Amino acid sequence: MKKYILSLAVLSLFYTKSDACAWSDPDYEYFNLFTQSIIKDKSYLPFLLTYSNRFYGDYKANSIPDDNIETWKKFFNNQLNYAETENLVYKISMNDLNALKNGTSAHPFLQKLGTGFYSKYKEGIDYLIEAKYLEPYMSITYVENPDSFYNNGPSKNLNATSIDYAKTVNALTSLYNAARNPEIKQRYGYQLVRFNHYTRNYDAALEAFKTYIEPIKQKGTVYFMALDQLAGAQRGKEMNSDANWNFFQVFMNSKDRKESAFVSMKLSDTASFSNIMKRAGTSNEKNMAYFLLGYEGFNNPIPIMEKMYDIDPDSEILKVMAVRSINELERSYLPIYYYNSDATDSPNVQRGNADDHDKTSKDSKSEPAEVKKEEKLSLWQKIVRFFKNLFGGSKSDTAHGDKTDQSNDELLNNPDRIPFYTKSSYGYDEKTNDYLDDLEKFTEKTRKVSKDEYWKIAHAYLKFLKKDYKASSEILEDIQTTNPEYLEEIKRMKVLNDIVSHPKIDAEYEDHLMKDYADYFVKKEVKKDSTAVSDYDYYGETPSTADFLKDVLANRYFLQGEDGKSFLMSNKLSDLQYNPNSSLVKSVEDFYKNPNKTQFEQQIIAKNMDNVGNIDAFFSTIYGDRAMKQADFEKARSYYEKAQGFAGIPRMNYDWTDKGEKITAKQYAAGEYNGFRDISDLVFGHNVWESFGSQETESMKSEDYSAFPFIKTSMNKMELADALIQLKKISAGTDEKAAKASQLIGNLLYNTSSLGYYRQLFVMDIDNSNGGKYDFWNTDRKNPYKYYYKNFLYTTYIEPDNFDLAINYYQKTLKLSKDKEQRARVLFQMASAEQGKYYQYEAKNAAHVSYSDPQYSEKEQAHQTELDQIRNQKYRTYFAQLKSQYAETETMKGLAGSCSYFGYFMRR
Repeated sequence: MKKYILSLAVLSLFYTKSDACAWSDPDYEYFNLFTQSIIKDKSYLPFLLTYSNRFYGDYKANSIPDDNIETWKKFFNNQLNYAETENLVYKISMNDLNALKNGTSAHPFLQKLGTGFYSKYKEGIDYLIEAKYLEPYMSITYVENPDSFYNNGPSKNLNATSIDYAKTVNALTSLYNAARNPEIKQRYGYQLVRFNHYTRNYDAALEAFKTYIEPIKQKGTVYFMALDQLAGAQRGKEMNSDANWNFFQVFMNSKDRKESAFVSMKLSDTASFSNIMKRAGTSNEKNMAYFLLGYEGFNNPIPIMEKMYDIDPDSEILKVMAVRSINELERSYLPIYYYNSDATDSPNVQRGNADDHDKTSKDSKSEPAEVKKEEKLSLWQKIVRFFKNLFGGSKSDTAHGDKTDQSNDELLNNPDRIPFYTKSSYGYDEKTNDYLDDLEKFTEKTRKVSKDEYWKIAHAYLKFLKKDYKASSEILEDIQTTNPEYLEEIKRMKVLNDIVSHPKIDAEYEDHLMKDYADYFVKKEVKKDSTAVSDYDYYGETPSTADFLKDVLANRYFLQGEDGKSFLMSNKLSDLQYNPNSSLVKSVEDFYKNPNKTQFEQQIIAKNMDNVGNIDAFFSTIYGDRAMKQADFEKARSYYEKAQGFAGIPRMNYDWTDKGEKITAKQYAAGEYNGFRDISDLVFGHNVWESFGSQETESMKSEDYSAFPFIKTSMNKMELADALIQLKKISAGTDEKAAKASQLIGNLLYNTSSLGYYRQLFVMDIDNSNGGKYDFWNTDRKNPYKYYYKNFLYTTYIEPDNFDLAINYYQKTLKLSKDKEQRARVLFQMASAEQGKYYQYEAKNAAHVSYSDPQYSEKEQAHQTELDQIRNQKYRTYFAQLKSQYAETETMKGLAGSCSYFGYFMRR
C-alpha cells in the first residue's frame, strides 16, 4: 500500500504560511461541490474536514440532536415535541415548575399542558425542579496555580463549592432512595457523581457511580452522562487510562457529546487512541478506535478505511472518513483561484537599484521593493492536468477563435504556469493522483456491498474528478433514493457533468443553461439601502457550485476568444479601470454593443455592465487615454470628444462608524481630478524631486508657457489633446519655439509614464499612489491572463510605456535649442526616460534562480553584476553626455543637489 503524505503536513502549513490577508480562511479556498454533511448520522458533523477550526462548524446547532432532550421526550410519552421538551427541560424556570406543582402556574405553555400533567409525570417534574436549583452551581472549582505569574484573585462566579456539600449530598441521596422510576433514580445518581466531581471529591465521585449508577442496569443516555462525569473524576485522580477509556465509551454511545469526549480523550492521554485500540474488544469498539486513529492522523486514511471496511462496510463512520478524503482531494483539484500569469511575467517587478531610482530629497513616497518569485517545481503537474482538461487549457498569446481542441503541451511543458491556490503551493506531491486512484477503487468496492447509496454518489464524484463525465453520469442515473440530501447532491453532480463536459459554449447551449439550470446562474437580488451601514465581511460568501460553473464558462469563453464575456462572468464593467489593456477593453465593448444577445448573455453576463455613468463615454475615455500614451493626439482628441459625458472614475468611499462600515459612491468635488477634468498645466512641467506623496506644486515646476497661450491653467482631456495637437504642429518647425514645443510634449509623455508624477493620468486612476502604474511588465504579450479573468483585480497589467516617444521629442529640442541650460534640462529628462528603458530590460531579463539552488547567492550576484554592466554600457548615454559636456551649468548643479541618484552617477 502506498503512503500518502497529505493532510497533516498541509494542515501545519495552513497555519504557518504567510497569506496576503491576515484573515485568510482555507475553508474559503475551494468550492465544496461534494457536500460533506450529507452523511446520515449528524452526530459526526464536527469531524468532517476543516482547516479553519478544531472541529467542522458548518452545521446548525439543531443538526445534532440532544440525547438528553430525546430521552426526556420519551419519558413524557412523546406528548411533547422536541422543541417543547427542550423548552420544559432547559428554559422554563424552577419557579414556574414549582407553580405547576402547586397548581398555580401562570406560564402559558404550562397551562396548555393541563392540570393533570404534573400528577402524571410527578417524579420527572420534581427531578427537574431539583436539577434547575443545582444547575447554577454546577461548574468545577478553579484552583489558582501558586506559580502563576498572574493573580486573578478570588472568583465571584458560582461553582459547586458555593453550596453546602453535606446538605446537598444528603438531599440527593434521599431523593435517589425515594424515586421509583429507574431512569429518574439514575438521574439523581448522575447529579451525585457530577457534584462530587465538580467539588473535586474524586474518590466520592467514583464511589457514587458504583453505588448509584451501576446497580440500575440501564446503559442509556443518563448512564453515559454519568460516565462522562466519572471519567472526569478519574482524570482528576490521574487514572488517565481508565478516564480515557470511559471518555471513549461516551464518544461511541452519545450523539451530542462526541466533540467534548474527543477533546477529553486528548487531554487525558497523549497516546490516547493507540491505547484505546489495545483495549478495544468488540467489533464496534475496534471500528470506532480505527476511526479515531484515522481522524487524528489523516495523512494515510485508506489503510485505516480498509480495516474499517473489513469490520463493517455499512459503518457510518467509514462514510465520514471517505467524505473527508473526498473533500481533501477536492481542495487539491478545484481551488477557487488559479494564478493566471507566468511566474516569469511577474506583475510586481519594480525598477532598478535604490541608487538608480532614488531621486528624492524629502518625503519621497516609497515604492514596493522587487519581488522575487521562487521557482516552481514539477510537483504541480498532475493537478494542473486535471484543471487543464477540465477547463480546456490556456489560450495562445495572440490567437482568438475556437481553441478548445488545443493541445495540453503548452501548459504542461512550462513549469512556471502553476495554479496559485493548488496544494502544490503548500507542499503537495505527485502521489495526489495515486491517492485519487486508490480512493476510487475503494468506493467502487464498497458501493457493491453497502446498502447505502452514498457510496455510489461518492464514486460518481471521483469519476468526475478523474474527468470521466460519461461514467459519472451513468452511475448517477442508476441511483434510486428518497434521501433529500442525496437527491440534491445527485442533481448538482448531473449539472456539473453536463456543463464541464461541454466543449463549446454557443448560443444554443446558452439557451439550454437558462432553460434547465437557471437556478445556478440567476442570483436573487437582495435590495439594500446604498447608504446603509453594514458589518464588514472579511471573507465574502463561501464559494459555491454556481461559482465553480461560472468559472468553467469563463474559461470556455476565454478559449473561444470571447474575452469580453469571460471577463464579465467574474467582474464588473467598472473593474476595467484597474487594468485597462486595449484588447480586453475592445472585446468587452464588442459584447456591450452586440444587439443580438441571448437570454443568458442578457440576464447573466450583461448584468455586470454596472453603473459607470455613461458607458460609451467610459470606453471612449479608455481609448483616448491609450492614444495619448502612444502620442497619437489627434486620435485621442476624437475619442475624448465622445467622452465629454464621462461621469468620473467609479470609486467607492468606505467609512467606518460605530455601527460598522458605510459604503457610498465617491462624489468628486469641484476642482478635483475625476479621470477626465481638472488637469493642471504642471503636467507639461518637470519634477523638482521625485516625491509622489507630495502636492503637485511641491514636486513639479512649471515651464515657461508664455509662447503657448492655448495651454490653460486647468484643462480637461479634450482640451489637453487640443493643446498637444497645436504643440505638435509648432514642433514641426526649426526655431526655438519648435524646440520648446517639443520639450513640452516630451515632458508630458515622460510625466505620464510609469516614472512620472502624473502616471495616473492615462491609466484610469485618480492619483499616482497605487495600482500597477509603476510595474515594469516583462512580457511582450498583449494579454498576460492564461485561464480566465477571475483574479483580474489580483494581477496588475497596464500596457508598457514607449519611452522612445518622449526621447524622440527631446532629441528635436536638443537639436534645435541654443540655450545650454535648456539642453542640460532636456538631457536630464532623456536620461530619466532612458532609465525607464533599462527597467523594462531588467524586468525581461530576470535571473530566475531557484531558492533551492545551493549557489543561489553566487548566481544572483553574477546576474546583478551583468545587469550593472549592461546598464552602464547601454542605458547611461545621456547621463554620460551630461557629465562630460554640461557639468558647469546651473541646471547640473541644481540636479546634483536635489537628485540623489544623479549625484550617485556623477560620483562614479
